[in-house]
Amino acid sequence: MQNYVLRLDQVGMDDIEKVGGKNASLGEMLQELSGAHVKVPNGFATTALAYKEFLTHGGLEDQIKDKLDQLDTNNIQNLKDAGKAIRDLIMNAEFQPQLNSAIEAAWAEMSNGEDIAVAVRSSATAEDLPDASFAGQQETFLNVRGLTDIKRSIKEVFASLYNDRAISYRVHHGFEHSEVALSAGIQRMVRSETGASGVMFTLDTESGFNHVVFITSAYGLGETVVQGAVNPDEFYVYKPTLKMGAPAIIRRTIGSKAIKMVYAEPGAESPVSTVQVSPEERGAFSINDGDVEALAKIAVEIESHYGRPMDIEWAKDGDTGELFVVQARPETVKSRSNQAVIERYLLKETSRVLVEGRSIGHRIGSGNVRIVYDLSEMDKVQPGEVLVTDMTDPDWEPVMKRAAAIITNRGGRTCHAAIIARELGIPAIVGCGDATEQFVNGQLVTASCAEGDTGRVYEGKLDYEHQSNSVESMPELPFQIMMNVGNPDRAFDFQALPNAGVGLARLEFIINRMIGIHPKALLNFDQQTPSLQQTIKRRISGYSSPVDFYVDRLVEGISTLAAAFYPKKVIVRMSDFKSNEYGHLIGGDMYEPNEENPMLGFRGATRYISESFRDCFELECRALKRVRDEMQLTNVEVMIPFVRTPGEAKQVVDLLAANGLKRGHNGLRVIMMCEIPSNALLADEFLAYFDGFSIGSNDLTQLTLGLDRDSGVIAHLFDERDAAVKKLLSMAITACKKQGKYIGICGQGPSDHPDLARWLMEQGIDSISLNPDSVLDTWFFLANNDKQTD
Repeated sequence: MQNYVLRLDQVGMDDIEKVGGKNASLGEMLQELSGAHVKVPNGFATTALAYKEFLTHGGLEDQIKDKLDQLDTNNIQNLKDAGKAIRDLIMNAEFQPQLNSAIEAAWAEMSNGEDIAVAVRSSATAEDLPDASFAGQQETFLNVRGLTDIKRSIKEVFASLYNDRAISYRVHHGFEHSEVALSAGIQRMVRSETGASGVMFTLDTESGFNHVVFITSAYGLGETVVQGAVNPDEFYVYKPTLKMGAPAIIRRTIGSKAIKMVYAEPGAESPVSTVQVSPEERGAFSINDGDVEALAKIAVEIESHYGRPMDIEWAKDGDTGELFVVQARPETVKSRSNQAVIERYLLKETSRVLVEGRSIGHRIGSGNVRIVYDLSEMDKVQPGEVLVTDMTDPDWEPVMKRAAAIITNRGGRTCHAAIIARELGIPAIVGCGDATEQFVNGQLVTASCAEGDTGRVYEGKLDYEHQSNSVESMPELPFQIMMNVGNPDRAFDFQALPNAGVGLARLEFIINRMIGIHPKALLNFDQQTPSLQQTIKRRISGYSSPVDFYVDRLVEGISTLAAAFYPKKVIVRMSDFKSNEYGHLIGGDMYEPNEENPMLGFRGATRYISESFRDCFELECRALKRVRDEMQLTNVEVMIPFVRTPGEAKQVVDLLAANGLKRGHNGLRVIMMCEIPSNALLADEFLAYFDGFSIGSNDLTQLTLGLDRDSGVIAHLFDERDAAVKKLLSMAITACKKQGKYIGICGQGPSDHPDLARWLMEQGIDSISLNPDSVLDTWFFLANNDKQTD
């Protein structure tokens, strides 16, 4: 019996050849991590020896070999026929008597006569290795009760070693079929049907950034998340501040969570069923912040024990509130990628957006649409087509590698389809909602995952650029190169570029992208019309109040940027919307003046200190104070735009201090945008209130040369390298250097004109902040030019 069945707590990572990677990992955690508050449900596992002798006992081994010898994995129908024939052979065979007895004895010990529900999972001896991902290839059976059903499920697990996707994967990766054996794990069920469950990774699955834990969660049993049947809630937790005991959740995204999997009624055809989730539950996060941070701590413990990035499935018991780990395996895609090589995909044009969803990877793919509704139509997919379907699961793996891109109605970023798409290097956009209804077969489209978390499918074949740069040894420069980063979605990607931090993080970008509602409409929510209130309620789902939504989302955007670049400086510019831009936000038309030239109107410091906007500015201050003081991300600095007079400078700095953002407190530096000629002309007076300048070359050029930068008629005259502009730049640099204060530039000029960047370097500027797509080119230009000068 010992040779055929082992209790999970009797095995560990040295026993992969006996019980497979999954069961060995469960046993390892039961033995080694229970003291670290990592709870794993116990159970037992059949061994690889039991499986192999089952095949020889029934004479199956030779019959299976005959079927595989005639296999052609490029012929989808041939693959399907061979797989079904092998699975039928296994299901119709009898267990050898010794295995039968061993299963009965182990079940008697585990159940102790109780009617308990178990999960029966597969565990292959070649799976979950650091250099291979067998995720989701074999079957899992939930809410299995009674010895008869357990035996049938074990046999189903054995048979699933020969499902289409598993056969195809082994052929594709060069694994010999006969060298892979299977263990079945029988594990007590966690009552997550009344709670929640999901998947978590100890790095960001898209960028490979390894200082975060990425958690997905939905209601009910975890299969819906794993399969991609739901769009789950998503959370990012920052590991360094989690370790310090500070609030560490830096990002929350609420998912639609339309369905959940629960136990079926007794006597039903299937032991589990899928039911609709109520609108109230869909509009709330499936787990609370305490659960998120507790899960992140569990993930960090597991990663620390294994010494590598991990992919973990978890479940929350809805009755007891306990959190359990039900699987843990090495993450096998991003942890293997070459971090010294930066790949960039850049769209060079855009067109009409047809659908949007969650982007998987950062690539771009074009092709003709092929809509596939179920597995029977898989053979219709031709190489280079864009596969569009309701839900892509690993059964589709044999044809996924043919596709130029994959678009699905359902699914989240941790579903098996997403894992396989990443491994194959194929752009995928999941959770689009109604993609199968928006396209027609043969339609030419471009799928872009290169624009952040949101993936977009554009009409037609668009031109794009693919660059690959090594950043292993960047040449030294006599000043710092920082980056302009407004989009928190791209922060984890951009931090991998060589940089000295963020010289400009635009708060209005966060407001526009992550909030979309005018702050006054949230502050005065009760005064809005019923229809506007409904619109706002939909937007703020999961947050406790309209104002909390505004502040919390600001905190998430700022802290994501701060965490991505920590401990490097992240200079956050307070909102610099013009009145027409604020007016375009939801509810904004009620609160904004109608100005003839908003570029020169109610903006910047003038807005902050005004009676009409001060309470909105105070919300921004509240968010920044929380990021710096509570979350301990003190690399965040504050920048004030468009300060017209020294009097305004004093008022706004006093207002910051009154709201807990006092210069020098907790190391805070307050920077001023130098973008009005008066700022350079009266530099000493302005610097009395600030810790330095960051030059905004766009507005400075506009106001120096009397040009409307939004006017196409005179656009040819706009040049930041004009002698008058350079004279003001030189004055600002000299004043800051004389006082020993920070001087940088964050305007567009150096990104567009490397020769201007070189001139600024010669002037002794401390830093230039560039758009991410120009960092490498400008860096090498300056380094090569510097060598020539020497």
